[in-house]
Amino acid sequence: MIRALYLTACSSLIALIFLCLAWELRLAPVQPGGSWLALKALPLLAPLFGILHGRRYSYQWAAMLILLYFTEGIVRATTEKGIGQWLAIAETVLSLIFFFATVSYARLTRPSAG
Repeated sequence: MIRALYLTACSSLIALIFLCLAWELRLAPVQPGGSWLALKALPLLAPLFGILHGRRYSYQWAAMLILLYFTEGIVRATTEKGIGQWLAIAETVLSLIFFFATVSYARLTRPSAG
């Protein structure tokens, strides 16, 4: 179970990083030719090393960080049309998957209250 949560967290975080970059640079940028909004992927790189190495602390704080991406996804899914709306829905789904995987991983790997 812990291995599945680890793989889910890793894959959803990496997918979200690529989604953010593709969205703002190529698929549906705010401005034609790309947007500085692609920099929103940078904060996702901060927990990546810890997530990939299974560090419980990284899972804990990354669960809070991902709520910003969930919020952005909800806002843009309700305000944009076309492909931008679908990309926002994908961001929302990936952030939810990551959130639940990280919270579950942190819960299952906590030290026993001896």
